[in-house]
Amino acid sequence: MKTLGCLIAVGLLAASCGGSSTNLYSRDKTQSCLASKGVRLGGGLDFVATTSTGGAFRAHFPDNDVTVVFGQTNADADNINQAYHRFHSQNVGIDDVLRQQGNAVMLWHQHPSDADLNRVVACLE
Repeated sequence: MKTLGCLIAVGLLAASCGGSSTNLYSRDKTQSCLASKGVRLGGGLDFVATTSTGGAFRAHFPDNDVTVVFGQTNADADNINQAYHRFHSQNVGIDDVLRQQGNAVMLWHQHPSDADLNRVVACLE
């Protein structure tokens, strides 16, 4: 019986520890990964991106571009996401061009292709 109690306690501890929600992505590592894959980087940032706590950059693909904005925490990224929702133009379908993964928020110029989106997500480090 004592062994069963220990196993349950270990299981509960394991369940409460980590997971992808605790992974924090880095602007510098992500930027380096994309550059190594031939993605052109650089350009001006919008107001929300310039106020981010974890930095931001722009990446350019042949038919699209994306601003990748990082919070120092997932909660910071939630705030960035909310700011983009608050400040978007009324004629922009923001949910079509805004994605969040952990502490990274991606604002695309237009609906991203699966290939472009996957390239950015694969480089989130």
